[in-house]
Amino acid sequence: MNDNKLACSDKAKILFVHPLLLVLIVALMAGSLAACRSSSEDKAASKSGLPSKERPGGMHTPRSIYLYGEEHGEAKIIDKEFELWSDYYHNKGMRHLFVELSYFTAEYLNVWMRSDNDDILEEIYKDWEGTAGQNPYSKAFYKKIKSECPETIFHGTDVGHQYNKTGSRFLAYLEANDRKGSEEYVLTIEAIEQGRFYHSQNDDVYRENKMAENFIREFEKLGSENVMGIYGSAHTGLHAMDYQTQSIPCMANQLKEHYGDSLYSEDLSWMAKATEPSRVDSITLQGKKYAASYFGKQDLKGFKDYAYREFWRLEDAYDAAKDLPLADNSLPYNNYPMRIEAGQVFVIRYTRTDGSVEREYYLSNGQLWQGLLSTQQFLPD
Repeated sequence: MNDNKLACSDKAKILFVHPLLLVLIVALMAGSLAACRSSSEDKAASKSGLPSKERPGGMHTPRSIYLYGEEHGEAKIIDKEFELWSDYYHNKGMRHLFVELSYFTAEYLNVWMRSDNDDILEEIYKDWEGTAGQNPYSKAFYKKIKSECPETIFHGTDVGHQYNKTGSRFLAYLEANDRKGSEEYVLTIEAIEQGRFYHSQNDDVYRENKMAENFIREFEKLGSENVMGIYGSAHTGLHAMDYQTQSIPCMANQLKEHYGDSLYSEDLSWMAKATEPSRVDSITLQGKKYAASYFGKQDLKGFKDYAYREFWRLEDAYDAAKDLPLADNSLPYNNYPMRIEAGQVFVIRYTRTDGSVEREYYLSNGQLWQGLLSTQQFLPD
């Protein structure tokens, strides 16, 4: 029987009673109204799949979440992230750092933080082979945290990447330490299943939703603690959709819906943008040679069949390109390793893992794609 439902229907009845009883009835009705309202809110929260915004007892949480979006593996950004975390740690008393890692990877890092050697970190780093995480700057970042912020607690909220390596190893560690059936064990199994599903289906919508759900689960454990989070900038836009499909709100957008103004987000990816080319080549467009400023190579590990892509900016080529036919393809500015202004032309050369090469041409004409400033592909022939 749903007592709240009965109370809600009873409140509509008109009763004629002794005045002394009226006070009691009013008090009971107020309780019923509160119960109805609570029941309605609980149903709404249940429908959304997210926990209630209020802590037990109806107290709103005054805590804050500070998210920082990065371009993975960039030394300047990683240095800035350590600077931010060190300030939060030493000057604001924070201890909980959320990262774009699997649950079991972060928990294994927490074990490493308490150890007297770097064996676990070296194993995890080896497991990252083939990903943007395996770079010397990332390893140095974690070592510096252990050295200078030793009470840091990592929280991994991504799906279970490296589930058959790091995941299996962490399960074995828990079993060896008589912790089979513990919360860590159960959540590791869950993360492994998330990783298996994601990598078998390549379902980016599933991953984005799980990242938000896992973040909320970990955050809700922490009571009144403030936290900092480091994620790829594709996941940290407060008004952005998921990067791959643009069909659902990204992780930070979902968190903002849940936590409102308690969430702060800043994109640090601009720090990786070059202002000067590393060299100047020559590229022909429509039969005319142009100076082509080269801005380097971008690793495409994790993208099926692609090894890397390279970027050139064709100087003074916009007038020749602006009236050429456009392809139905846009590339947001945040994909480029350099800063972009309207009225520029770009050449991108993609190299596949089999050695084959593809060349694409883009121009910046001030257009938006899914709310993001983007270049548009044009057809030179």
